[in-house]
Amino acid sequence: MIYLDSAATTLEKPGAVPRATAWAMTHLASPGRGGHAPGMAAADLMYRMREQAARLFHMEDPEGVVLTSNATHGLNIAIRSLVKPGGTAVISGYEHNAVTRPLYAIPGVKVQVAAGPLFDPDGVYAAFEREVTPGVDAVICNHVSNVFGFIQPVERIAQLCRERGVPLIVDASQSAGTLHVDMEGWGAAFIAMPGHKGLYGPQGTGLLLCGTQAQPLLYGGTGSLSARQEMPGFLPDRLEAGTHNVCGAAGLLEGMRFVSRTGTARIHRYEQGLTRRLMDRLERAPGITVFRGSESCQSGLCSIVVEGMDCEEVGETLAKQGIAVRAGLHCAPLAHRSAGTQDTGTVRFSFSAFNRPEQVDRAAVVLHTLTNRIKY
Repeated sequence: MIYLDSAATTLEKPGAVPRATAWAMTHLASPGRGGHAPGMAAADLMYRMREQAARLFHMEDPEGVVLTSNATHGLNIAIRSLVKPGGTAVISGYEHNAVTRPLYAIPGVKVQVAAGPLFDPDGVYAAFEREVTPGVDAVICNHVSNVFGFIQPVERIAQLCRERGVPLIVDASQSAGTLHVDMEGWGAAFIAMPGHKGLYGPQGTGLLLCGTQAQPLLYGGTGSLSARQEMPGFLPDRLEAGTHNVCGAAGLLEGMRFVSRTGTARIHRYEQGLTRRLMDRLERAPGITVFRGSESCQSGLCSIVVEGMDCEEVGETLAKQGIAVRAGLHCAPLAHRSAGTQDTGTVRFSFSAFNRPEQVDRAAVVLHTLTNRIKY
């Protein structure tokens, strides 16, 4: 199988990731729940995982790194901490349902969309300039669109938020591990990310980087201040109720070590090269629309529409040929409305550090064959 769906989950992992996950399952207990060796070893691993994340994402205090079950979990914490009933949030036109659904679940919230053209960072920034005003509870923006790979001008948006005194939440689901994510430099209130995508960790893991105080989403045991009925006031305990996913954290630590050794810039260049290779080949095929931006504003992801075919049909046809992609709306209908593809959806190809050029070429050949069969 040729797996080209890493924007959903990286399937091929560094070998150390599954080894660490399996080892933790039989060697580590629950951190903070005992003074015995397996419990103490688990606490040590959790701290090393936080330290690795703090180094990778330029965060001074590792205690502000919270283990979550995924990016959606972290975004819910961040949004609920900052956006109050009847408040106002400003979001980009390319947000995932992991942002929009939590917002619409808060009573009376006004959601203002800073809508800008696809692959136009200046236009997106100008839209945020218009929408971000004093009194806004929070700005929420993804670093990279999961549908089109559009790299949004997060650094400039972060500066705007600092100037106007509005807290910023960044969804780094498609950028953590491939682009520069800078907690201190951006001055973000929160940055949420999954562990199972560009960080090459197991599914069921994520991180929330906290630059401000957060409200718990879950309440329960933490192994600290057990005599009190209130959640601890300090991080990470305040946001980590219940038993930790220690096995996932062990794998995530190894995934982040792989990213650090390889280098995010190197991974980004490689994935971007595969994307450009695919786009160059597909643009020669009749009836294929390729959504392509400049190298400075598009990551390792390619979305297409095939004229005369439903995108789900294209995805199924590719799957039968042993090529795994994602087709549809990708849980981001707002992004499709912004780009004008809400009626068609797209077929998405996304890459990892483990894909190879010949896999790209094979996918292009299959698509060329497919379009040649279509009668226009």
